Amino acid sequence: MATDPLLRQGPDSTDLVLRAGPIGPVWNALSSVGPALFTPLALGGPTLVVALGMVLAGARASTVFVVVGVIAGLEYLIGWPVLAFSRARDILRVEFAPAEVPASLRLVRAAGPDVWMPVNTLREVRLMHKVVEPYEGDYKPAVSTLALELVLRGAQERIVLPFGGDPKRLADALTALLGPAGVVVVLRTERSTRDRPQPNSRWTSGGSASAGSGGG
Repeated sequence: MATDPLLRQGPDSTDLVLRAGPIGPVWNALSSVGPALFTPLALGGPTLVVALGMVLAGARASTVFVVVGVIAGLEYLIGWPVLAFSRARDILRVEFAPAEVPASLRLVRAAGPDVWMPVNTLREVRLMHKVVEPYEGDYKPAVSTLALELVLRGAQERIVLPFGGDPKRLADALTALLGPAGVVVVLRTERSTRDRPQPNSRWTSGGSASAGSGGG
């Protein structure tokens, strides 16, 4: 039944794979080690204020470097668990079981799978397809994004999909899988044209004035 690359049918379930990779709290914590390095950069403003205050107070350069290093380390140690906790809720895939006619589903997050729920807990599946097309004369290609919205009983989840296929094909495959259970699948496509860049009015007017004065 699975006829879209994002839907993978196994012996026990059909999985809607949104993001690849291992799961579990340990892996989630380890995968947050690298991105957490950007925390001191994001909080660099207060750190620079402290460093500048120490310099103005006459502190030695070595002392300033040590204090800045300690602050950056503390920022990293705080940012790491915060980032890991926020990523723990990321949905990697949705499992539907049994494979052919699902009666249950569960969300598999970065920290591990949720509990199984009746499939009728899922009220609606929305595929939001947005296409930004080039304006006349634009050399850049059109840009497409696809987001999945799961309307659950009492909650709603939104995931940006790794777009690279046919949204209608995915919608048809989800309809074939979930239609017998009464789950509505909706595909909405929005098209717009990329804004044409505006000329720099100040530069244009300045150039015209210069040319006029030179001609006189």
